[in-house]
Amino acid sequence: MSQLISPFHIAIPVHNLETCRTFYRDILNCDEGRSSEHWVDFNLFGHQLVIHYKPKSKEPLHLNAVDGKAVPVPHYGVVLPWERFQAFANELATKNVKFIIEPYIRFEGEVGEQATMFFLDPAGNALEFKAFKDMGQLFAK
Repeated sequence: MSQLISPFHIAIPVHNLETCRTFYRDILNCDEGRSSEHWVDFNLFGHQLVIHYKPKSKEPLHLNAVDGKAVPVPHYGVVLPWERFQAFANELATKNVKFIIEPYIRFEGEVGEQATMFFLDPAGNALEFKAFKDMGQLFAK
């Protein structure tokens, strides 16, 4: 796999722009970019994340079973270097982030073995951060 990866862009809905702005800036340590009264750009590990105001949804969180865990759908996040994953998980824990799936090793000893964790932002958007010891396993079958 190439080491040069193009940054992705994702825009997500949030019902409280200021609360989510604080979360992404102060809890996830994302540098803030451009903004308006209705949206804010962030640098999420080199990728462009934009939070956009949208009234709160009444739709419940959907969950799918993966490796015996209830995984929220949709979700987004970043595949981190193995060493950065644990440090990031520890940083989140010290900032009292409540995990919906605690950091653990998924598919241990199998193809696609990975470290993963899930949590919600203040608007209820699900985030997954993961890591592979062997990045060649990212798309392995």
